[in-house]
Amino acid sequence: MMKTTGKVFCLLLIAVLFSGSALAGTARNISADDAYKLLQEKGESLFLLDVRTPGEFRELRLDGAKLIPIGQLLKRVNEIPKDKALLVYCAVGSRSSQVVGYLARVGYPEVYNLYGGIYAWKRKGYPIITGLP
Repeated sequence: MMKTTGKVFCLLLIAVLFSGSALAGTARNISADDAYKLLQEKGESLFLLDVRTPGEFRELRLDGAKLIPIGQLLKRVNEIPKDKALLVYCAVGSRSSQVVGYLARVGYPEVYNLYGGIYAWKRKGYPIITGLP
């Protein structure tokens, strides 16, 4: 009986390790209000990731955000820290939603999507930066 239990345990462990769920992080959509609160609470321990184009980034962005356009993400994923919570945004939330799902699946532990994107943030009157970085 003990040998069978040990084999079952080993098979379950292997299944969990190779399913990807052991690495998966938490991905959540949050409103501009909640994102602002999160930024106030976490400060420098929150990594801001902008996945729009360079032109969109120049137009307006969150202060301190890192630009990694969605098309470059796979090549540049090593630039995104795993030891910080991530707030990912785009214009309206569709591109960032895809990125958030991917980052959570590959092991980033705490990833947030700014639902409504930077335009929802701007409509609330929260601070933005415009012009060249």
